[in-house]
Amino acid sequence: MRPDFLLSFVLLGAPALAEVPAVVADTPVTASLVQQVMGDLGQPVLLLDKGADPHDFQLRPSQARALQGADLLIWVGPELTPWLDRAATRIAPQKQLPLLPASPVRRSYGTDAAQEQDTHTSADHDHNGLDPHAWLDPQNGAAWLDAIAARLSEADPEHTPAYRANATAARTALADRDAALTQLLTPAKGRAFVTFHDAYGYFTDHYGLAPGIAVTLGDASAPSAARIREVQDQIIAAGAVCAFPEANQPNRLIEDLTAGTDLRIGEPLSPEGTELDAGAGLYGQLLDQLGQRLTACLTAPSQ
Repeated sequence: MRPDFLLSFVLLGAPALAEVPAVVADTPVTASLVQQVMGDLGQPVLLLDKGADPHDFQLRPSQARALQGADLLIWVGPELTPWLDRAATRIAPQKQLPLLPASPVRRSYGTDAAQEQDTHTSADHDHNGLDPHAWLDPQNGAAWLDAIAARLSEADPEHTPAYRANATAARTALADRDAALTQLLTPAKGRAFVTFHDAYGYFTDHYGLAPGIAVTLGDASAPSAARIREVQDQIIAAGAVCAFPEANQPNRLIEDLTAGTDLRIGEPLSPEGTELDAGAGLYGQLLDQLGQRLTACLTAPSQ
């Protein structure tokens, strides 16, 4: 038997390797979680550019093409990225995984600790006013890892063991990080602070911190004069000690608000991690950064 014929026989007789799904992710956090589950098998396409605002973004033609050609869109949901909602309507539901409905803990904007345990399906859940920054509670991050592994396994059964093993390892690492952050943030409990917008409630609820006094409610829209006066009254009533600018937002609002007060200005916070380098480690880096920057300012000795 000639070698070239033998090679053809072997190739024809060999089982075809399953193709890993082409995945598109909306934000750096989503892409980080997907990458942790996919491991070495593949890499998701990230739509949101580094430094971009997830509340207000416009897809480039190349990104729109990647989205339409994807086997699976994994995204938080239209509550966070309304610019993606229209494009998502052109993608079959079985090719999408919105993560917000998979969150065991949910809260609404403007609430201190209005956590809502997941006792019903997403279909009958009222998303009006729902805070979409759910990944800032590690319980939700762990649930999202499982949801991603399950959906990837449905699309690619051959690699189910790898997806499940990767998700388990990622959950273990997240639990260790959660324990370390709990210890780190303990001295910061009970100390009030100001943030640019209402995006940190999942984090403060989970770690038992005082809720942030948000200058803007909901998304990062400009506050009214009445809202600014209300925030100033809350700062006095709560005895706030720190104010935090936000990445991708102008510092001037926080600086003007704190002028003439004793509030310390902390390092900018970032709920989405858009200024961090994308990759599997981004989600953990984001949680660590929030914990470290909050602790550094809130526990600093008074001047």
